Amino acid sequence: MKLDKYMVGKRYGKALFELALEKQEADDIYQQLLKLREVYHLVPGIGDILSDARLEPNEKDEIMEQLLKGFTGTVENFLQVVHSYSRMNDMLLMIDEYERRYDDHKGIILGTVVTAVPLNKDQHQQIEAKAAKLFGYEEASLINLIEPKILGGAIIGANYKVVDGSIRKQLKNIEEDLLR
Repeated sequence: MKLDKYMVGKRYGKALFELALEKQEADDIYQQLLKLREVYHLVPGIGDILSDARLEPNEKDEIMEQLLKGFTGTVENFLQVVHSYSRMNDMLLMIDEYERRYDDHKGIILGTVVTAVPLNKDQHQQIEAKAAKLFGYEEASLINLIEPKILGGAIIGANYKVVDGSIRKQLKNIEEDLLR
């Protein structure tokens, strides 16, 4: 059975996170993975290049050697294993899975808050505090997305759940009540 890239990402990310906890290196590994994600964004296609069967092994090894210079210990070993299985093109999915598990372990929920206008710092912090309570976490880290169509209020999305407190939704509910 061939695994799809999302399953691969989940498995490798989970394995790395479990190893990180076991070795008590979760924070250090998390910081190195953020650096690795940055490399992937600065050099788009690096994962595909390192996973491309058409490239000569020595060409890939030279690129890997340069990449490994920025990493140590468990992350360096992890990169070598992933490279040996030609899965470097799934690395961002692995990092995402590690980050999800890391944040969950730390009691942090990641999500979005959609508003009609940008939130100021105080509003953003208040909504994050409410979202953390609402979803049962110690802390929330929400990215503020702007969507004027909601008119006002906010729509919070995290952990595959959505809380719609937008004025547009409230008006729609009133309209439905009036039509009954």
